[in-house]
Amino acid sequence: MLETSFPRVLGDIGNAATWPFPVMYRVVPDASPDHVVRRRGEGLLEAFISAGRDMVRHGADGITTNCGFLALFQDELATALGVPVATSSLMQVPFVERMLPAGKRVGVLTIPAASLTADHLKGTGVAPNTPIVGTDSGRHFSRAILEDEAELDVEAPGSISLMPRSNAAPTSSRHWSDGAGMHQHGALRRRFGRTFGLPVYSIYTLLTWFQAGLLPRRFLPQLDDTRP
Repeated sequence: MLETSFPRVLGDIGNAATWPFPVMYRVVPDASPDHVVRRRGEGLLEAFISAGRDMVRHGADGITTNCGFLALFQDELATALGVPVATSSLMQVPFVERMLPAGKRVGVLTIPAASLTADHLKGTGVAPNTPIVGTDSGRHFSRAILEDEAELDVEAPGSISLMPRSNAAPTSSRHWSDGAGMHQHGALRRRFGRTFGLPVYSIYTLLTWFQAGLLPRRFLPQLDDTRP
């Protein structure tokens, strides 16, 4: 977890009630949204590895992060922690695109668009020409997250507006994707889905799939779990 003050609303990865399975958290000191998003988490890798190892020692069988920009650390964390690691909702993009009709593609929603670089995309297997739209046009949502404000209202009228990244997205954010959308914040999936009329995938969809493999559902309780 980043070290933040903004509210972790239901649907946010940092709200334990979001999840239909038990979770544990560790906050990484000095990992502010500004440090991780705008300054690429410089100098924080060892602190994230330390936090992850502590969770593994306490029984975690999979590790994720609450900020998709930590995709830059995907390989290092997976190597160091010894359990499956999923840093970013971006990891779903190649999979989702394989499911779409020919000629359709995924678009990415993020804050801020200019900070989501080719390195982030490469680290998660996302094509460099993927359309990217930011919510960073000075409205409430982006400001509250990036400046770590004490209040956050994701349902407030006008709290979010979309701006295409100039080198990757069409001029009209309304048509930034014609296949599916991708966003890190689970609480915004329905809102963006209604806006664009598209399926929207998020960290919530990634982690519910991720956890289902870590602890498969027991369908036949009469079987002895010790047998292969």
